[in-house]
Amino acid sequence: MVTGLVLVRLMSGKEKQALQQIKATKGVSHVSAVFGRWDLVLDMETDDLATLSNTVVAKIRAIQGVLSTETLVTTAI
Repeated sequence: MVTGLVLVRLMSGKEKQALQQIKATKGVSHVSAVFGRWDLVLDMETDDLATLSNTVVAKIRAIQGVLSTETLVTTAI
């Protein structure tokens, strides 16, 4: 299992539609709205790093209203 945090910046006026699609994306386990440079923080859980990467690039970034993402792969400390 690979876990990560995905920071998401949304387009103004498209937040609700994008949020619904993001929440329905397989691998997204939790969504938090935040203030600042990013609009959302997604908790992701996938089987492997390739699946995490593919989900972010091919699915989340393809959602209308998503302007940009930054992915942080988590590790145990």
